[in-house]
Amino acid sequence: MDLSLNTYLNVAANTSKKQQSGKLVVMSEREKDSNLVARVQRGDKVAFELLFTKYQRRVSRLVSRFIRSEAEVEDVVQDSFIKAYRALATFRGDSAFYTWLYRIAVNTAKNYLVAASKRPISLSQFEKNDDDDFEEDRFISNTATPESELITKQIAETVNKTIDELPADLREAIMLREIEGMSYEDIAEAMECPIGTVRSRIFRAREAISLKIKPMLDVGEGKRW
Repeated sequence: MDLSLNTYLNVAANTSKKQQSGKLVVMSEREKDSNLVARVQRGDKVAFELLFTKYQRRVSRLVSRFIRSEAEVEDVVQDSFIKAYRALATFRGDSAFYTWLYRIAVNTAKNYLVAASKRPISLSQFEKNDDDDFEEDRFISNTATPESELITKQIAETVNKTIDELPADLREAIMLREIEGMSYEDIAEAMECPIGTVRSRIFRAREAISLKIKPMLDVGEGKRW
């Protein structure tokens, strides 16, 4: 039976719950993705539409950190999902679906830059949105005054500039953790390094940011955001 996308979403939501020993168990996001991947592998194209809908915006934000043009970002995102669709037959679930998709998107963006002889743009040039950057209230309480707004803006600019100046491995680790919200385990898989290395890189990145913003926050020694 051919289902509309909305109908399929409802079906997928219903199948995300299962009965075990008389108790209702809610599936994790990773399990939901695995279910959809399994359906795609069985030829269900609508299941892939669900994965595309779920991760399109996230992948677009990721690609926009490499490429300036909105039209080019859209092309690279489409190309990334096409590559993912063609490669899904080989996906075995050893990592989370987004971790796997992340690698494809990053490699596609980097290959595009090489082919186009372009360079990545600075993080300071990114247009901020609701969850695309560090939350400003981590650094300063919002009192809705002109002074606080100015300080908040200066702190955000300092954070972005500091991240932009970090070594590539530290920059990628802190972005995956603080912007993408990935777990240490998934970051280790995405960066193909031990989890201890991930923790070290994130710690060093945070220390670098803390040193830059500490004078602006007037916090005591030893405190970090």
